[in-house]
Amino acid sequence: MRNTKPETRRRGTPDFQLLILTLLLVGFGVIMVFSASSSVALLNKDYNFDSLYFVKRQAAFAILGLFIMFVAMNIRMEKYKKLFVPLFFITILLLVIVLFTGSLNGAKSWLRFGSIGFQPTELAKISIILYLSALIVKKGDRFRDLRTGYIPVTVIVGFVAGLIMLQPDFGSCFILVATSGLIIYAGGASVKHITASIGLLLLGAALVFGVGSLFGGNSGTTDGQATANQDYKIGRFQAFLDPMEYKLGTGYNLVQSLQAIGEGGLSGSGFGKGIIKLHYLPNSFNDFIFSVIGEEFGFIGTAIFLMLYLYFIWRGMIIALRCHDPFGTLVGTGIMGLIAIQAFINIGGVTQTIPITGVTLPFISFGGSSLLVTMFSMGIMLSISRENTKQAVQERTTGVAVRTEVPNRFQTRRANRSR
Repeated sequence: MRNTKPETRRRGTPDFQLLILTLLLVGFGVIMVFSASSSVALLNKDYNFDSLYFVKRQAAFAILGLFIMFVAMNIRMEKYKKLFVPLFFITILLLVIVLFTGSLNGAKSWLRFGSIGFQPTELAKISIILYLSALIVKKGDRFRDLRTGYIPVTVIVGFVAGLIMLQPDFGSCFILVATSGLIIYAGGASVKHITASIGLLLLGAALVFGVGSLFGGNSGTTDGQATANQDYKIGRFQAFLDPMEYKLGTGYNLVQSLQAIGEGGLSGSGFGKGIIKLHYLPNSFNDFIFSVIGEEFGFIGTAIFLMLYLYFIWRGMIIALRCHDPFGTLVGTGIMGLIAIQAFINIGGVTQTIPITGVTLPFISFGGSSLLVTMFSMGIMLSISRENTKQAVQERTTGVAVRTEVPNRFQTRRANRSR
């Protein structure tokens, strides 16, 4: 009878630090969506003059996301190794279908189901992580070979990125490529191959940018505003270099964002007391929600938020690196890398660190698609943590350390340092 209890305990316990941090970020996101959107919704008939319009939707998505996270947390990693193929092909199908739908703000990024919208690009981010991780582990040492390993993987990434660029959605495309590059590097790809790929990517981007500048038409900007025939992406880059010159055009959002953060000062104006969000800063509850945080909580509150976010990412990376299964390590590295990259792009854009690309701040910004997929990703991370604790219990019980099947780059370095 004494041996039955350990046998029935088939799964380990989830990492409670990561779980609590996730809940804190989601809760804070719902609160900030209310602060940033209530005044806009209250005075707009499209939102039924309901100040709680956005926060009710975000809270509903958060509850559904929690359910998805707990379900994903209870799925074994072996199942994800089998589910990645159908999930990947469903994602490709949705990315193709969305190209034939109506456009919104000049982009075909949304699938509409009544009043509910869904962005397939959000699903593509987690799908490519699972697909690449499984493919790299399956190839093993052959992955370092250029012809049979590296090129097929990069072709897959390029194909998915191309579908996203057709929408067009440059921000999501960059995030997907950067996350894929992190997984490819962690999987043991040759640095020489990666460097050559980056060079080709930069060359291609320069050619596209140059052709767009040549044929896009940049004349007629007399008062700093981007003219109707000026390429919008070039206008954003120009606004990044000198937002005040384009403060009435493509630089308007950035100027308002910087003003909001500057008004926050050291301690902020207080929760709900921000001014810039009151019809001055568009999308204050979406792409520019960090600006609202900066104005209402100031430098001190923003620093605490960023430290919490960094600790969350660090904790997730520790869980990924402790995983004995290389598939789990690559998936965990990809998920936490995805969140870190997207957060950097969002915060960097609204603070004029990098050009604005229009991506959401994970967990915080309003958006059902982003929140649901992010919560699903955290369910996978918690599943990895359960496998880690289960493995640790087995090793303590049997006294035998379980070796990984194919050591990836991070695990190999960790093993070398421990010798």
